[in-house]
Amino acid sequence: QDTGRNSDSLNTGCQEGFYRTSSGKCSPCNCNGNANRCLDGSGICVDCQRNTTGQHCEQCPDGFIGDVVRGVPTFCQPCPCPLPALANFAVSCYRKSGSVRCVCKENYAGPNCERCAPGYYGNPLLIGSTCKKCDCSGNSDPNLIFEDCDEVTGQCRNCLSHTTGFKCERCAPGYYGDARFAKNCTECNCGGRMCDSETGECLADSPEVSTGCDKCIWDLTDDIRLAVLAIDESKSTLLSISTGVAAQKRLNDLNLTTTHLQATAKKKNHAVLWTIQVDDAADEMNDLLREAATLDEQGNEASSKGLLVQKETMETNNRATQLVQQLSNMRDNIQEISSKMKYYAIQQELSPEEISQKLSVAEEMLKEIKRRKPFTNQRQLADEEEDAAEKLLQQAEEFHERYNDTRSLVSDVLEQLSEQDVKLSDLEEALDQALDYVIQTEDINKENTANLQRREKQHEKIKEQIDEVKDILLSATTILAGPQKNVSGFYAEIDGAKKELQEKLANLSLFDDDLVEKAMHHAHNLRRLADELDRNLYGVDTNGLVQRAINASNVYEHIAGYIEEANKAALLALNTTNRVNDAAVGIDTQIIYHKGKSEELLNQAMELQRTADDSNDLTIADTSRHVNGTLARMSVLRSQLMRAITKMQSAEPGLEARERLEQAKMKTADAVSATMTVTQATTPMDENVRLWSQNLQDFQHNSAAYDSAVHSAGDAVKKLTEVFPQLLDKLRRVEQKAPANNISSSIQRIRELIAQTRSVASKVQVSMMFGGQSAVEVNPKINVEELKSFTSMSLYIKFQKDNPQLAASPDRFILYLGNKNAKNYIGLAIKNDNLVYIYNLGGQDVEIPLDAKPVSTWPSYFSIIKIERIGRHGKMFLTVPSLSSTAEEKFIKKGEVLGPGSLLNLEPENTVFYVGGVPPDFQLPPSLNLPGFIGCLELATLNDDVISLYNFKHVYNIDTTTSPPCARNKLAFTQSRAVSYFFDGSGYALARNIERRGRFSQVTRFDIEVRTPTDNGLILLMINGSMFFSLEMHNGFLYLRYDFGFSTGPVLLEDSMKKAQINDAKFHEISIIYHNSKKMILVVDRRHIKSVDNERTAMPFTDIYIGGAPAEILHSSISSHLAGSIGFKGCMKGFQFQKKDFNLLEEPGTLGISYGCPEDSLMSRKAYFNGESFIASSQKESLFGEFEGGFNFRTLQPNGLLFYYSEGSDVLSISMDRGAVVLNASGTKIQSPDRNYNDGKTHFIITSVTPERYELTVDDKKQSKKNPAKDRAGKSPDSVKKFYFGGSPLRTQQANFTGCISNAYFTRLDREVEVEDFQQYSEKVQTSLYGCPVESPPVALLHKKGKNSSKAKGNRNKKPSTGLKNLYQEVNMQRDPQCHLPMNPKATEHAYQFGGTANSRQEFDHIPKDFTQFSISLKTHSSHGMIFYVSDQKETNFMALFVAHGRLIFMFNAGHQKIRIKSQEKYNDGLWHNVIFIRGKNIGRLIIDGLRVLEEPFSSNANTWQVTEPLYIGGVAPGKAVKNIQINSVYSFSGCLSNLQLNGRSINSASQTFSVTPCFEGPSEAGTYFSSEGGYVVLDESFSLGLKFEVVFEIRPRSSSGILLHGHSVNGEYLNMHMRNGQVTVKLNNGIRDFSTSVTLKQSLCDGRWHRIAVIRDANVVQLDVDSEVNHVVGPLNPKATDHREPVFIGGVPGKFLAALW
Repeated sequence: QDTGRNSDSLNTGCQEGFYRTSSGKCSPCNCNGNANRCLDGSGICVDCQRNTTGQHCEQCPDGFIGDVVRGVPTFCQPCPCPLPALANFAVSCYRKSGSVRCVCKENYAGPNCERCAPGYYGNPLLIGSTCKKCDCSGNSDPNLIFEDCDEVTGQCRNCLSHTTGFKCERCAPGYYGDARFAKNCTECNCGGRMCDSETGECLADSPEVSTGCDKCIWDLTDDIRLAVLAIDESKSTLLSISTGVAAQKRLNDLNLTTTHLQATAKKKNHAVLWTIQVDDAADEMNDLLREAATLDEQGNEASSKGLLVQKETMETNNRATQLVQQLSNMRDNIQEISSKMKYYAIQQELSPEEISQKLSVAEEMLKEIKRRKPFTNQRQLADEEEDAAEKLLQQAEEFHERYNDTRSLVSDVLEQLSEQDVKLSDLEEALDQALDYVIQTEDINKENTANLQRREKQHEKIKEQIDEVKDILLSATTILAGPQKNVSGFYAEIDGAKKELQEKLANLSLFDDDLVEKAMHHAHNLRRLADELDRNLYGVDTNGLVQRAINASNVYEHIAGYIEEANKAALLALNTTNRVNDAAVGIDTQIIYHKGKSEELLNQAMELQRTADDSNDLTIADTSRHVNGTLARMSVLRSQLMRAITKMQSAEPGLEARERLEQAKMKTADAVSATMTVTQATTPMDENVRLWSQNLQDFQHNSAAYDSAVHSAGDAVKKLTEVFPQLLDKLRRVEQKAPANNISSSIQRIRELIAQTRSVASKVQVSMMFGGQSAVEVNPKINVEELKSFTSMSLYIKFQKDNPQLAASPDRFILYLGNKNAKNYIGLAIKNDNLVYIYNLGGQDVEIPLDAKPVSTWPSYFSIIKIERIGRHGKMFLTVPSLSSTAEEKFIKKGEVLGPGSLLNLEPENTVFYVGGVPPDFQLPPSLNLPGFIGCLELATLNDDVISLYNFKHVYNIDTTTSPPCARNKLAFTQSRAVSYFFDGSGYALARNIERRGRFSQVTRFDIEVRTPTDNGLILLMINGSMFFSLEMHNGFLYLRYDFGFSTGPVLLEDSMKKAQINDAKFHEISIIYHNSKKMILVVDRRHIKSVDNERTAMPFTDIYIGGAPAEILHSSISSHLAGSIGFKGCMKGFQFQKKDFNLLEEPGTLGISYGCPEDSLMSRKAYFNGESFIASSQKESLFGEFEGGFNFRTLQPNGLLFYYSEGSDVLSISMDRGAVVLNASGTKIQSPDRNYNDGKTHFIITSVTPERYELTVDDKKQSKKNPAKDRAGKSPDSVKKFYFGGSPLRTQQANFTGCISNAYFTRLDREVEVEDFQQYSEKVQTSLYGCPVESPPVALLHKKGKNSSKAKGNRNKKPSTGLKNLYQEVNMQRDPQCHLPMNPKATEHAYQFGGTANSRQEFDHIPKDFTQFSISLKTHSSHGMIFYVSDQKETNFMALFVAHGRLIFMFNAGHQKIRIKSQEKYNDGLWHNVIFIRGKNIGRLIIDGLRVLEEPFSSNANTWQVTEPLYIGGVAPGKAVKNIQINSVYSFSGCLSNLQLNGRSINSASQTFSVTPCFEGPSEAGTYFSSEGGYVVLDESFSLGLKFEVVFEIRPRSSSGILLHGHSVNGEYLNMHMRNGQVTVKLNNGIRDFSTSVTLKQSLCDGRWHRIAVIRDANVVQLDVDSEVNHVVGPLNPKATDHREPVFIGGVPGKFLAALW
């Protein structure tokens, strides 16, 4: 518009409020009403008013804030930080969540800069006051970054170095020197008297009192002086208090009002006169107004006419300008044509006549063109040619795309070729290695041959010795043929044998001691390693000594080797001990045997006594025979002892080769020594045999001597049997002393230390330097289920900008957390100079680039990155701090998934977390496939957990010595860490010898500040034997219990009145005061909570645990006195004993805590509801307009109200109804198709309300309905509306929810999409905001039938009336209301499980004749099994697909040639894979997952390739396929198969099925699953149903009714066990009549748990035991009962038996 142009001249300037554009027009200024002038050309506003700034007065300057939340402000006012204009200490301010947030200047802190920052003092709320730096003369705690003083008065706290005073400016009483500069305060040397504070000269007039009292008096004097100073300062403060701007303004208004009223009162008498004058003035004013209105109308008419004239004038002017321009153009064209004509004439050398002639011809041509019609045909031909050209171009583009696709496949083909090359190289190496093994085997065979030859020689020598022994025995027999014998010699020799055996026992016991020594040595080694690890742990410097952190993290790997070595040593010692034990038992058995033989010998000797006179020769011969037998047995015993000792020879596995050789030599020497000992023991026996023969010749019959000798021999043997139990006792002591116990305790200790190492490593707040080739695989301890719906991660980042690699390739990878298959992940990268947050929820990638702050503009120090994802919504934060102040720059960028996915489905076993780079063998997704990061990274948090790069699984190319970590700026990041500590529930702080900082006295005091959202946790603990002191948090309130050896037992002090709730995520100051050793006082936030008296006893402790304690202490004898044994989770600061501070991280006993207080860990994203609880909040937006919300839930209850919201009569609720999720929106109900959401697992709900539709999504399964009320008039979006989680105080149809709700979010007007913090909710009724005690249910059984299983065939001809047949009807109900688990486990549609038996299969009889292509989907963990098989009758022609060693093999014949195509990769990974296999005319193809194509050509045969029915899937009939396939792969495929297609057509209906079940999802456990379709298992006939039997089994039913067991005999006897409505019944018929007994449990049998059932029958008595509840029945006695064996049916029974019985 040109309304701002003066009409007098075009060259004059524009009016006020307008500016001249580059085209010369006047346009209105765009200054948002805050300026009247703007610059010509640019339109930039000049002299912005109302405190605005910017090119268009659209912004507020620093220190000011606008009057609107969003959009352009109409005016700006000073930031209220804390007071506008008068006391504004903010750099800038902004609005968040309905309140103003201030970015404070240096020295100020607080949401509104209302207090001084640490290290400064003052009162910003006092007008004229500022924050000044604390001045403690350098005598405050040096561990703190800032000097510690009172934040208001500036008085220094905790003056150190023996100083005192307001600013620690002088020496304390009893000390002298210069406290400010020299800092040399020295103790007075005046014998207890005071001295001059500067010179140290003793003061004579000091009162002569004891040192202790003297110090008390001076301390009291100093305290009084300080109190006077404090009172004076308080007085001056009170006198200078400002009433505030608002109060001052109010007072001024009141003064003005008072003055006005006073003037009005004085003029009251003139009121009548004024009234008359006012009336006259009003009449005149009305006349003037009417005249002004008339003039205004005339002026408007004139103005409109003027504007119209001006507009018409401008239009005329424009048309004239255009006409002039056209004439000028025409003139130029004419001149150009004339010049060209002249030029053409000159070039062609034309005469003027020729020129005129050609002009006339041209004119005729123009006239002809004008006469002709438009070029329609030519235009049509041109259009057709254009269309043909476009088609040709499109085809060219398609060819180009195909060309590009082909080019993209070239890299894959090259990659496959390179893989094959690598595998060939590996094969070559393997062959070389095999060749080496063959050479080694040949060498070993040669050695074995040499050893065998030596053994044969030794064997020949032994045979010679045996022959010599036989000769000796023969000569002994000859000698014994004499007529007499000497029994006393026999006794003496047995006694000698006893001594030798005792010596052998001593040798064995010595060997026993060696074993014990070695075992104990290994136990000591383990203990030494554990102590070394303990020292490493306590030596970890979490403030920045990186190398020690790495040592602490890596030490567990070395320990694993030591544990394995120790286990082997222990097993070796134990096995050796067992061998010795077995040997000893064998010896004992031999001794007992010899004892028996000796007794027989005694009896025979007595018999000899009776018959000696008659048959002397026969007796001598018999005695000789027994002596020979005894000698032979002694030889056997000797050989057994030698073998036992030889077996004990073993080398320690941890020794080196030389030590093993030395040990082998020693063992060999011991064996030789033992052999010599046995030989020495048997040699005298041999000599004594000869003596016996000589003595027997002189034998004189003496009955008494004979009896005495025989009895002595018996006593000797008895003594031997007494010696061997002593050896067995020693062996038992060896077992007890064996290192098993020591190793177990050591291993347990090491496991604890490893867990503590991981905890410490997670809190190492130090960065790592990455050089582009480095990578770290982090070990996050969080459960992947917690990351499904909500993921949050924060980290610190710093670039190495001067690195030349970064300049060459600036795009870099930062991190990846996701599955190994590059599906479902989150990641960070640098692309195109932007930080990019990438996440994938199973579909397309979502990329969120932070383009507001290019990476090249980032500072050269650490910045903070935080990435979040809630459902499909993603968000990224960047915080860039300032090195010179506490100011920060913050940037945010959002994005969301456009598809249906909302869950991050990570698989625990396949999840990886890589930072800085990835190992060479890992393939990143394309969006993150970039070079490694260059710079420093430090992890901070993952969801609620603190994580660190130093808690890693593996590191790649990381060396902290050559590439040290980057230092972090203290001002930007450590200001809050100086006083706060974070506890994650696993660590603790330990302050030893606390009296080094203060003494227990008449008043003993502990102070600490805590901040936590949790319900329970240990805060303080002290222990001394059975005496203890514990301060805990129990259900959100304090719980103090202590016992100092009181005669009355422990004392309890708890906040029973619930005065101070601790778990509200705010800091609370807790003080414990023990007064006069008899009164305990509890103070919270300087408010007395409770006190209790006890016996006068001093505190008997030296050490104190803070925030937790070691497990061995928590589970010791004091555990019964603790409210719980849970470590504290949250933040602590300011721990003091006797008002003395402790730096907990510098205490040597501290383990597993860190600096700082992460806000994320203090949020309450999870709530537990007990069925009578709920939480409530409010929002302005109506949920019936346009709304989206979601949350996780977890429950075992089928019913309950999850969410409730109402507006008048309209209700929006989400509830559980019999296991299903139901959305009710104003009467419109949407119900989930599944009813198993009360399975104790975490599920995610998303609800969406739009004017068109209602949507309910549960675990990415969406249901929707149309919104019947599109226009909802009368809704007030600005009114505050309440909504409820977990239930409602209002009366609703649904009961309140029992379970957990977490990670809820909404689209709200007053905030961004973020996870709800339940801690901030206004109402919380009986709700726990931490933890989820919902138990996980038992996992579903895998459907796996036993041998000879088949499917029940129901009897359709006979109608079942009563009895067991009704059980089938009850079982076939959709859902049993008594049961916790659904009727059938969740199964994959059209997928079947094979492998229940060796020949599990499906058979298809109807197959097409000409088929070449098959496809099938499979999932398995098995290494072998048949998938597909078809052949002719003789199996000459065949085709098969099977698994061998985890690889897929496609095999078929081409004539007599067998074609075999084998995959290189293994596919038994438990994932679904699609396989296509084709037998063409002269080629076979195997295509896997559409990516891997394997081909094998073959020569076609003239003979027709034909096969016959049936076609086998999943297995073959017995005896089939053995001719062509290896036996391991002939057996049934163990896994799931689906989607069988022949020539592209699906085949679903099998002709026969054997042991095939649906493919169930989820984990499985051992057992046999019986479906509701009526299957059963038939046991063989080894089961006896006769007079006695016992049956024990366990069940976990999914229905309260069903047959458990049935046995039936031909003579009508039977046994049946079944359930009906939860009652277990056993019913029998023993040939006389029926009798039964039943048991009904108090709890349901169908509760999802395992239950044990036992049935015992003894003749006519039957006992039933169900979970230890017993019942029995006594039936009639059948005298003709027989014990017979019959088949037994498990889980069901054929229909014919049902028909015959009932």
